[in-house]
Amino acid sequence: MDEIKIFNLDDRRLLIPEVAEILRDGFSDTGTTCWATTDECLKEVENSLVDRKISRVAVATDESVLGWACGAPLYDNFTWELEVLVVRRAKKNKGIGTALLSDFEQRVIENGGLNVFLGTDDENGRTSLGEIDLYPDPLSHLGAIKNKGEHPFEFYKKQGYAISGVLPDANGKGKPDIFMTKRLK
Repeated sequence: MDEIKIFNLDDRRLLIPEVAEILRDGFSDTGTTCWATTDECLKEVENSLVDRKISRVAVATDESVLGWACGAPLYDNFTWELEVLVVRRAKKNKGIGTALLSDFEQRVIENGGLNVFLGTDDENGRTSLGEIDLYPDPLSHLGAIKNKGEHPFEFYKKQGYAISGVLPDANGKGKPDIFMTKRLK
């Protein structure tokens, strides 16, 4: 793994444009219509700096941005939602996502959180849940989920997350949101 340091993005505001570009590029092949423009991404990154959110940036020794994670508290602070985890495309599969996720989880624990929740959309048929009608029994499909194209749910499973639900058609017909959770302590 490249040598990395992880900081609060609020302490490294000059990196916001680079984080926004990594966000745009990182989701450009997922089928989402979110974060398609630099302006949308800049707003998303700036919104991560509001009170009570966790916004962490991984940087290399040369201060280039390697990845970003952010999230917010839910349910009276007992559960936190990981809203975004993205790694620079050229730096994927080098442990940066794992380091950012571990760092985020540690911050959640320090803030009194017990669980992390996330949604990982399938908007372009990268799982066996995408591009099909999950009704009338979404849970039977969920129990037999398969990864068809580098969908991140397997990354999260390797980090101890469990698939805990699915919202069929969350992003349009045949585009579900897959819910995952992890108990931290």
